[in-house]
Amino acid sequence: MAALTAPRRESAIRGRLRLADRVYARIAARAAREALAGAWIGRTARGKPPTVSVAVPGSTVTVRVAVELPFPADVAGLARAVRDRVVTQVNGLTGTRVSEVVVVVERLVTGGRA
Repeated sequence: MAALTAPRRESAIRGRLRLADRVYARIAARAAREALAGAWIGRTARGKPPTVSVAVPGSTVTVRVAVELPFPADVAGLARAVRDRVVTQVNGLTGTRVSEVVVVVERLVTGGRA
């Protein structure tokens, strides 16, 4: 008896995957926390976790990440690390191109080193 096989359909015909904005936001927030984890080592004071908002206009995603950073520290370097990690993680986990990441430093947290 011959096995029944479904005809192979092209991906455009099969449908489309749409991820909720909160999925992108959770991935970006985790990426930002991971990028900043090393900056807080040995400090007694800690900043609030990053807050993220996203916009998905079409087939790309735009991410806004608000962070608190330790002071003194390389603020530009930490912001760059957040941006790079967010782009890598969002693109790698979802396959969606990240068109822009805006990193907003909301506060510099002073605090002694342990």
